[in-house]
Amino acid sequence: MFTGIVQAVGKVVSLQSGVLLVDSPGSFAPSGFDLGESIAVNGVCLTVIDSAEGLRFDLSPETIQRTSLGDVRPGDPVNLERAMAADGRFGGHVVQGHVDATGTVVSLTPTDNSVVVRFQAPEKFDRYLIDKGSVTIDGISLTVVRPERGTFDVWVIPHTLENTSLGARTPGDRVNLEFDVIAKYVEKMLAAGR
Repeated sequence: MFTGIVQAVGKVVSLQSGVLLVDSPGSFAPSGFDLGESIAVNGVCLTVIDSAEGLRFDLSPETIQRTSLGDVRPGDPVNLERAMAADGRFGGHVVQGHVDATGTVVSLTPTDNSVVVRFQAPEKFDRYLIDKGSVTIDGISLTVVRPERGTFDVWVIPHTLENTSLGARTPGDRVNLEFDVIAKYVEKMLAAGR
């Protein structure tokens, strides 16, 4: 499980034949990584298969098809988060690293002390977007504002823009979306009780 609190921003080295190589800052895991460890990369739960010269991950065809990871190019920034330890601080919200859909950046509007970023999600997921609810965008736990027919805003503070890949996004970019898992379970239980 993850929390949507990005711990580091890595850089894509390559994506070839379904293998993603990411260069991560040394401060991300100074003691190294365990083979088989789960890392959220732009919100996608991936398994470390090698860490000798960067983080290496296998991407299945399903992962490439359902996420925006197939779009990455060398040099692109990616958000990184290690799975939360059982005794760890819970800083964001429950994040599984299981992407529900991709969405797109619609606009970025600077305000006094933040940037309002508007996103478009597939309209069928609108039911999971509630004002002041949580959403995960490229692995970042964010708060939904003004949801309407699949579109919604998030207000992003300078710290988040500087310490995640969100500051490099432009209109039209695809992003990974994960909606609140609790809402999905409640929906299924209510439907089963009919």
